[in-house]
Amino acid sequence: MVSFPGHIVVAADIDRPWLDSWMGDGDLGAPLAPSFLSALEERLRLAADSLDALVLATPLPGDPPIELTELQGSDHRRVARAHHFRTEVRAWTYGPAILTVGRGLAGRWETGVEVDEQARGKGLGRALATAARHLVPDDRPVWAQIAPGNASSLRAFLAAGYTPVGAEVVLARRFNGAAPAVP
Repeated sequence: MVSFPGHIVVAADIDRPWLDSWMGDGDLGAPLAPSFLSALEERLRLAADSLDALVLATPLPGDPPIELTELQGSDHRRVARAHHFRTEVRAWTYGPAILTVGRGLAGRWETGVEVDEQARGKGLGRALATAARHLVPDDRPVWAQIAPGNASSLRAFLAAGYTPVGAEVVLARRFNGAAPAVP
């Protein structure tokens, strides 16, 4: 479910009358309400992930301005989460921080960043969010989802040139933190 100013997209296998029964007077906030999400979880037998702010940035040319080390076969929780929700995932480290880039909802390029607790407040999140803008293939824009309560992450992405464009809730199999099974 993606919400933009004046629009909401519910991309799910549900019938229109059921959805309309929840919309009432056309309240565009209704599909983001806990009661609707709970009913949708039950109907689809999926779990709603968090309601996130959705930010977007244009690509930047050239190599990232920081020295990244690409990870292969990592079982880091951030990488496992990326594999759960995305395809074509790549991951890099930069000191005590990690960056992922992969294809997410509707095939768009998405990024995720995690900075170890002891290293926060030093600009690493902003540096990685900026680096992601250099790493997305084919001059495509890069998206990120940020829990609104994670103010430091939101500030880092805004400082890296991302623009808030909406909100999103993804329903999927419940993420248990484990690395995906390798076929």
